[in-house]
Amino acid sequence: MDYIESACCFDTSAYTGTPDTAPCPKSVDMPTFIARLDALYASGQEKKAGLILDEETEKAKKLGDWRSELSLLSEICGHCRRSQERKKAMKAIDRIYEIIKEHRMGSTVSAATVLLNAATTLKCFGEAGRSIPVFEQVSRVYSANLSPYDYRFAGLYNNMALSYADVGENEQAEKLFRAAMNIIEHCENPQNELAVSLCNLAELYYKQDAEDERVNECMEKAWEYLNDPKLPRDGYHAFTVSKCAPSFDYFGFFLYAKELKERAAKIYELS
Repeated sequence: MDYIESACCFDTSAYTGTPDTAPCPKSVDMPTFIARLDALYASGQEKKAGLILDEETEKAKKLGDWRSELSLLSEICGHCRRSQERKKAMKAIDRIYEIIKEHRMGSTVSAATVLLNAATTLKCFGEAGRSIPVFEQVSRVYSANLSPYDYRFAGLYNNMALSYADVGENEQAEKLFRAAMNIIEHCENPQNELAVSLCNLAELYYKQDAEDERVNECMEKAWEYLNDPKLPRDGYHAFTVSKCAPSFDYFGFFLYAKELKERAAKIYELS
């Protein structure tokens, strides 16, 4: 049974049912903490962000504030993707599963969003096969509760596409990338996310055919989005260009990559 759960974490009966709605006696001030965490990331202080995340997660656990602990564990997943801390990430994911199972939260949108982060982290650390059933559960929950154009579907489809690409399901991956971009285009200031999607799509095309003309088309369009004068040059943009720069390097757009790296560094310096 332990092996089955690690390969496919959602036997629905084990994680869903009547969600626990009982309030926690004491709780962490999450809005204040998240504002502090965001400020650290915006200024490039990622190591310090990781330390306070660990401290606050331990505090939430001691208080019995499982809701805050779940949110903090989700933040730890994202942090571990940045810092490439596999062991810490897997430990956080195991604890996420424990909490969601214990409190029967598997059919709630809030838990699905945490699971989306967990699945993305699994993919990041080479566990694409394990991530796909988790993404599928998130898709079921979102489809039952959200508008088809809800922005959260874009994150789901983009990350799910990456996992399908990793396991060689390229046609399904392309469909999901396109579905994500269709949703993103309906959002305000979609340029950052569209650029990331196009970089991912370029990599998918390249894996199938290194001579595919669509690779350069995707990268040129991504560059256009990242240089839109209406796009705020904030911490999130710096994070986005840092993610995109390696793709520009990989496909030979060295000057573009250099400019993006310098732009990110300047934004962090001024934050």
